[in-house]
Amino acid sequence: MLNNWMEFLKTFRSKAVLLNDANPALVKGYKSLAGGALQGNALDAKTKELIALAVAVTTRCDGCISSHVSAAVAAGASREELGEALGMAISLNAGAAYVYSVRAMEAFDQFAQADAR
Repeated sequence: MLNNWMEFLKTFRSKAVLLNDANPALVKGYKSLAGGALQGNALDAKTKELIALAVAVTTRCDGCISSHVSAAVAAGASREELGEALGMAISLNAGAAYVYSVRAMEAFDQFAQADAR
């Protein structure tokens, strides 16, 4: 087992008080931001959680992964839906590496051309 995710989430939430005690205004603002993201009716809660999970994977946030997997399960997400959302996360990470590789190639060409002068 890589992680005991239920225990991780429980521990993480219990330790989150440390940041709240140090900077309550920040935590209040974060909670407001997070709550605002859940507003609206165009996307259902399950879809929002699957999107959040895909983003959590691309940003490599274990706290986010545990929180949004838990919420996705509670919202009725299936293992197949999870797999497709994670497929999009993997695709986007590879896509981002592709895009930034093109940028690096362009930068190389510009520096090499300037160096040749």
